[in-house]
Amino acid sequence: MSSTGSGYDLGCNIYSPDGRVFQIEYASKAVENSGAMLGLKCKDGVVVGVEKLVQSRLLVEGSGRRIHPVGNHIGIAFTGYAADGRNVVPAAKAEVENYDDYYGAAMPPHVLADRMGHYFHAYTTYGGDRTVGVTAGIT
Repeated sequence: MSSTGSGYDLGCNIYSPDGRVFQIEYASKAVENSGAMLGLKCKDGVVVGVEKLVQSRLLVEGSGRRIHPVGNHIGIAFTGYAADGRNVVPAAKAEVENYDDYYGAAMPPHVLADRMGHYFHAYTTYGGDRTVGVTAGIT
């Protein structure tokens, strides 16, 4: 049974009669169709790379960055919708700053990963928001 375009893709908490959530499928397709992301851990630190897709000549150079520092010791890389990624980066920066203000210490990457997981989950569960179409790697 195909339900595309029949009202079942209007929200991320609407199930089609065959049990599909189209907004989540759309976000997954965005990640699948974007470039690959790779992170390597070595003795001196980490190396992170994101595949650069074919860029339009209409884009401003440097505007398509997918690797961002969010603190002095922590960074985030993403694949998927660039616009969604640009919304994820400030949220990650705010989490790092709040942690530093509250605890007075550097935030471990696994804590940021947990908090960003809650951020992504919130966009998936509330009806007024669209599912975030990115996959993020935190180093």
